[in-house]
Formats: sequence, structure tokens, C-alpha cells
Amino acid sequence: MNRTRDSETLRLLREISPRGELSVSALARALGVKPSVVLSEARVLISKGLVSLRDGGKKIGLNPEYGYVVGIDLGGSHLHFALADFRGEILSDSTEKVRPEDGPRKMIGQIKEGIRRLAVAAGFGLSGRKKKRGTPRLRALAMGVPSPVDPKRGLVAFANNLPGWKNIHLGLELEKEFRVPVFLENDANMAAIGEHWRGVAREADNFIFIALGTGIGSGIFADGKLYRGRSGWAGELFRMNVEWPRWEEDFGEVGYFESHVSGMGIAAEGRKALGPHSPQGSGDLAKERDALFVFEAFRQGSRDAQKVLEKIFTMLGVGVADIVAVLDPELIVLGGGVTKGAPELLIATVEKVLRRIHQDPPPVRLSALEDKAQTYGAIYSALTAAQEAVARRLA
Repeated sequence: MNRTRDSETLRLLREISPRGELSVSALARALGVKPSVVLSEARVLISKGLVSLRDGGKKIGLNPEYGYVVGIDLGGSHLHFALADFRGEILSDSTEKVRPEDGPRKMIGQIKEGIRRLAVAAGFGLSGRKKKRGTPRLRALAMGVPSPVDPKRGLVAFANNLPGWKNIHLGLELEKEFRVPVFLENDANMAAIGEHWRGVAREADNFIFIALGTGIGSGIFADGKLYRGRSGWAGELFRMNVEWPRWEEDFGEVGYFESHVSGMGIAAEGRKALGPHSPQGSGDLAKERDALFVFEAFRQGSRDAQKVLEKIFTMLGVGVADIVAVLDPELIVLGGGVTKGAPELLIATVEKVLRRIHQDPPPVRLSALEDKAQTYGAIYSALTAAQEAVARRLA
């Protein structure tokens, strides 16, 4: 296939992929070609089993049984795996605890083993391994990680909440093991992709997804595309500073903003405010960063816990207002585990700060996908990686 055909194949797949199915006429309009050209391109993909004609040849849809993808969400305290068909529907998933202090080697082994378990449970084949004829195949992997990444090389640059995770070639490790395309992306960027695909930001071309978990980060969509910046660090909020007199202070690898506005920040403030009623250090890094006890105290009516949350949510509001001043988005989406603790107080506080600083602030919404936003982003990215691999083979 020539370069034109390769380009048209990818364009066709990229139009179908977000929806799973489109009419021939709608595809033709989106691609700026005649319906006969769409059908000509589709015949090649139909012959490979990638798509099929439906509704008497009026619609073209992805074949969900063409193969499977795995989307993975790596957080500061957990691993979430999801197996999806070729339309992006989740068929099975699993969640495991991680110990950040164990370091990269052990955690990479845990990631590989989690993928294998999912494969065995689902009965699909892993590339490069003996399998029965007709066994559904794994087509691609994608993973969100709490670090800036080089997507082309699969390099985890600096995961400040995972000790030892600096310049780790995770993508290469997984490609060697499973022999399929692997795509890595920053976790907040991955969540933004998921929210744009199947969440509250489906109709928004300019929005910011802010991930509030163990740490804090954001994914930025500008003109319908993910914005990564000069070196992939766009949206890394953890180093933001909202108190200019403290600009010279060293906040370590965590940075000023994340040391306050994050799960670990809430936990640290909570231990100081709640004193003997708060859990003490246990040597388990994930548990020490868990802010659940603060939210439980708040729900039980603790005024001290409420003050902690109001302070941190106000700081978040100021940070969001600063971002709005620079990017002028049409929507702010808040997601991550911290948003579940006191969602009404969170939204009310951030909106109050935004209204005070901006005359016409954008709406603030909670993620529709909740803790699955990154997973859906990873699934969509894996589907894209698999489709690009097909197009390269056909070129």
C-alpha cells in the first residue's frame, strides 16, 4: 500500500475508533472524500478482519473480536488492569496494591505478572507464544504512569512519588516481554484522554483534567488535542507555587503545590490537626500517604478535619484560577481518589475561589469516569497503537 493509502487507512480508523461505528456517508463527510473511496479503503480492513460493514453496507464498525488490548493505571498505591475488546468495551479488570518502596524492578515484575494473569483468565493469546489456532490475540498495551514520559521511547522520566523511578525504560521492557505495541503516557494526560473519549469532556476541545490522588497532576486538551509541551512536562502542577515569598524554599522532589494539594498533603495536615486521633507512621509509604482518615473524620463532624479540607481545597482553587488565567479553558474536570472524600465541599470551594478571581470562570465538573478515567485513556491509547501498527503493516 502506498503512503496515500496508509494515510487514508489511519484517518478512517481514527474517525471510527471514538464511536466504534459510523455511517459510510458520515465517514465520507469527515474525511472529505466520496463514499466510494471510503468503501474502497474499508475493503482492505474488512479482508483483515479489522472492520465490518453493517446495516446493509450503510455503516462501518470496528470488529470487537479482532483482538484485545490491555489498559493499565499505575498509581502511587495501586495497579489497575483492564482487558477490553477492539471497540474498547471492558471485559474484565483487576486491582492490586503496590509498595512504592519496593522500587522499579519488583513493580515491573508485578506489572508483567498482572498482564499474564489477565490473559490466562480471559483465554487470549500472547504474541510470540504458542497458542491454539483462532485464539484471540493481544494487540497492544497502554499504561498511565505518575511521571512525565517520552511516549516514543516508553521512558518514565521522573515519578516523584515512586522511589527509584527515574529514566526507567518501562515501554521497552513490556515490548520485549509481550511483543506488541506499547504506549506509555503521564497518568493525568491518560485520564484526560479517557475523559475526552467517554467522560464529561466529550464535547470540549479545550479543557483541563486535574488528577487529585496521592499526588497532583493535570492533562491539558487544546483545540481537541493533548498538549504535552516542549519536553512532555506540560500540566505537571506539583511544582507550582502560590506563595511568592517562599519561592526560594526547597520542597524536595514533591514540590510546593503537591506537598499541600494532594492525598499526601491532606494526610500530613490531618495528622497535625487531628493529633492522637490520626494514624501514626507505620513504615508503609502507601498507608502514610492515605488521606482516608481525614475524610472519615470530616463526615463524622470533625471541625478540625473540615478546616484542613477547606484550607487545601482553597489552595487548589487558587492554583486552578492561575491555570485558567493562562489557558482560558472551557471546562475544568476534577478526578482522582481525593475527589471522592468530600466532593460537595471540594466543588463548592474551588468554584467560590474561581468566581472571586475571574469574572466569567469555566464550569467545574467531577469526572464522569471516576477512578476509571486513566484506565479508559489507556484503553483508547492501546486501540490507537494497535490500529497504527495495522496501518504500518498494510503500507
